Amino acid sequence: MAASTSASSSASASITPELRQWIIAQAEAGCELPALLQAMRAAGWAEDVAVAALEQTLAEHLRDQGVAVDTLIAEASRPVPEPDLRGEPTWIDAGDRRVAVLTTVALPRLVVFGGFLSDDECEQLKAEAAPRLKRSMTVDTRTGGEELNDDRTSAGMFFTRGESPLIARIEARIARLLNWPVEHGEGIQVLRYCSGAEYKPHYDYFDPAAPGTARLTEHGGQRVGTLVMYLDEPLRGGATTFPDAGIAVAPRRGNAVFFSYPMPHPATRTLHGGAPVLEGEKWIATKWLRERPY
Repeated sequence: MAASTSASSSASASITPELRQWIIAQAEAGCELPALLQAMRAAGWAEDVAVAALEQTLAEHLRDQGVAVDTLIAEASRPVPEPDLRGEPTWIDAGDRRVAVLTTVALPRLVVFGGFLSDDECEQLKAEAAPRLKRSMTVDTRTGGEELNDDRTSAGMFFTRGESPLIARIEARIARLLNWPVEHGEGIQVLRYCSGAEYKPHYDYFDPAAPGTARLTEHGGQRVGTLVMYLDEPLRGGATTFPDAGIAVAPRRGNAVFFSYPMPHPATRTLHGGAPVLEGEKWIATKWLRERPY
């Protein structure tokens, strides 16, 4: 980020002409306003300074888009799950296990973890899930229910939260790692992708404009984060892709990729998908995190 050299963590830091120029340049290049705020925060700007800079510099631009400044600011400032990466640690204590930090990205907010699950845990999850696998469904935001979708060709199942000692242990590890309460998470979903199976790019949050979203968010509110855990890796293909960011995370057994989205908006660049498996099988476990108890 070009403006990061001027960044300050002090709330009294001045809004420099260089920062204003950078904001305008990014907006004219097509960068969405929530993404600007998120990028400024990630680069070290104090939130009040970033908010003031956006309000002062882009108020007219926001009005032209027909979007209220206060609404965007509130959404972008919403608390989200976040690992403690202060001091750029190589490892994070997840309670019962040390987890490696392999990759971090500011936008989308993304972290790749190494060794999140042991080989034994991967095998146990697969074994417990296998008898209950069925053709995967997708959320139907028109009704708030589920539907079969040609974009998703995996088989899957859901564990209830705390269903077994294994599930409870993994959920506690997730909560510790991401600083997010267990109660704010959906049940873990296990998915099996055979050769040729894929999940085309999509967002995990619920579209605020869709008629079924009110029903989907009635309990737990919006989704604000996702953790994808890799239980088994194919010989070829099957990466978790983020097309808007040009990122592809290889499905390495035991690793996990986390990403958060403080607002239900494409500016978070969390459009993602499961690339087709070209050879072998891919197994994953997904945990969706909500803003409130679910």
